Amino acid sequence: MPEPEFEIHIRKQPFNEKPVCFQTNDQLIVLHIINVMFTMYPKFLFNFFALILLTVNFSVANNVPPAQQICGKWESSDKNLIVQVYEVDNKFVGKIIWYSDTGGKPMDYGTDWRNPDPKLRTRKILGMPVLSGMVYEPESNSWENGTIYESKNGREWNASIYIDKQGFLKVKGYWHIKIIGRTMTFFRV
Repeated sequence: MPEPEFEIHIRKQPFNEKPVCFQTNDQLIVLHIINVMFTMYPKFLFNFFALILLTVNFSVANNVPPAQQICGKWESSDKNLIVQVYEVDNKFVGKIIWYSDTGGKPMDYGTDWRNPDPKLRTRKILGMPVLSGMVYEPESNSWENGTIYESKNGREWNASIYIDKQGFLKVKGYWHIKIIGRTMTFFRV
């Protein structure tokens, strides 16, 4: 089968005799394919470009220093709590920025009424610090030696945190012995 002959097309801008773009037939074929895909397969192209944007987003996220990967907003797997984690003086802390256990009242109504310290029983749950003193340990790629506060019973626990291979934040609250404790799972929002 003989190959079709191709021409070189020169496009000119209106009112200007200088060539703007040289296009070979290969380039025209690619442009035609793109045009057909935009008209016939807009959903495919949307998904394709969304995938490219997500890939770029994840590659930028991977450029975050390991210690900083904990920073951001994290929602509990029960979907009843969002905590914002940030760094203060080379230690990582977290505060409640949303919760759903309001009993039908506005979020800013709830107070830390179970706190063992009577002075803290009137502080608002919304914005309350719940994670403190976490220090990044590069050898284990985890955050250690901090505490987590549980407002439901007014107790403070030792804490250990790591991010698993799926990107979930695992927060373990324990009392002196890490083996015995409870682990909560959070995902980034």
